[in-house]
Amino acid sequence: MEKRVYLDHGATTMVDPLVVEEMLPFFTQRYGNPSSLHEFGTEAKNALDKARERVMRLINAGLEKELVFTSGGTEADNIAIQGAAFGNMSKGKHIITSVIEHPAVKNTCKHLEKNGFEVTWLPVDQHGLIDMYELAEAIREDTTLISLMFANNEIGTVQDIFAIGALARERGVLFHTDAVQAVGKVEIDVNKLNIDLLSLSAHKMHGPKGIGALYVRKDTKLKPIIFGGGHEWGLRSSTENVPGIVGLGKAADLCRMEMPEETPRLVGLRDRLIRGVLGSGMDEVYLNGHPEKRLPNNAHFRFSYIEGEGLLLLLDAKGIAASTGSACSSTSLEPSAVLTAIGLRHDLAHGSLRCTLGRFTTQDEIDHVIKELPPIVQKLRDMSPVGKGREWFGADDDENDHDHHHELDDEDNNLARE
Repeated sequence: MEKRVYLDHGATTMVDPLVVEEMLPFFTQRYGNPSSLHEFGTEAKNALDKARERVMRLINAGLEKELVFTSGGTEADNIAIQGAAFGNMSKGKHIITSVIEHPAVKNTCKHLEKNGFEVTWLPVDQHGLIDMYELAEAIREDTTLISLMFANNEIGTVQDIFAIGALARERGVLFHTDAVQAVGKVEIDVNKLNIDLLSLSAHKMHGPKGIGALYVRKDTKLKPIIFGGGHEWGLRSSTENVPGIVGLGKAADLCRMEMPEETPRLVGLRDRLIRGVLGSGMDEVYLNGHPEKRLPNNAHFRFSYIEGEGLLLLLDAKGIAASTGSACSSTSLEPSAVLTAIGLRHDLAHGSLRCTLGRFTTQDEIDHVIKELPPIVQKLRDMSPVGKGREWFGADDDENDHDHHHELDDEDNNLARE
């Protein structure tokens, strides 16, 4: 194996060495409990305050008590959704979300459905965008919460958060966004976007695993779902993970300082990868997600007549790490719910590849992937019992479905020719 290329930053990222350096003293030297009154505790408390301020500056939050540290994005989503649902039952028990949310949101909403709440599941178009008219029509007098992700973790499509936030504010409904994939990669201002609740996670932006945060706008009614000593203003009781929080703060600060240069760099590498793959001469290779409204580090492809799992294994043998979709559901044999939601048949959804870039991705690595990918795809197609002109067993033969995908294919090919 000549070289290793990591293109699975949507799953997790390498902790930046500068983050590690800042965390280390809080394991062995400055290890106090932030609730303790002695100097060790004061050192830890000051470190928490500094980290909180750094994260708040990244998303332009204004008040100290507007940021709650959690164990990660999943817990932040749970506190936001369950907390808002149970904290606002006097108004109603209706929640709006979408069919392509991360399992942390989707399964939390399903849990609430089993406990007397009503959930409206908005569909998405062929690129993964919700329809703003459908969202407006779904809002009722008893709607208490809209929870829609900032950017999809699989196909990278970025929603019109400004329009969603404005509508929610106009209609008096709380707006939560799972921004785990977006924070640190795109500029986010919770005030300009009218976001009431926002979830983020350190390990998606070159910070450590096991630490995240929830932004909670002042005066937002939330009921805690974890009870204990009243840490984090009673919203998340448990002794704070000081080294992790310090790491999150440093990661947020690095993202804020580097974003003006790093985001355009990622966009350039992403587009180089997209053009290289779509323009490689391979037949029936397409881009999933919106061609323009997408995360700067996400390129999600689909290949006819192959299985994504086989593609991953052969890429891994060449030292290239990627994924077929969300790492949180990678062990499932079922096709991605996101890909079927945007209209792909099961056979097309199975032949997908997600490449997600990060701070340490280089142009040479992108060019290496562009070179190695076509022969691997061809090898899998040569081995496949099905091929061009023959459908996969169990595939939907609906003619309208076929026509729908031809329209998608033409648009994707236009992107490849740019």
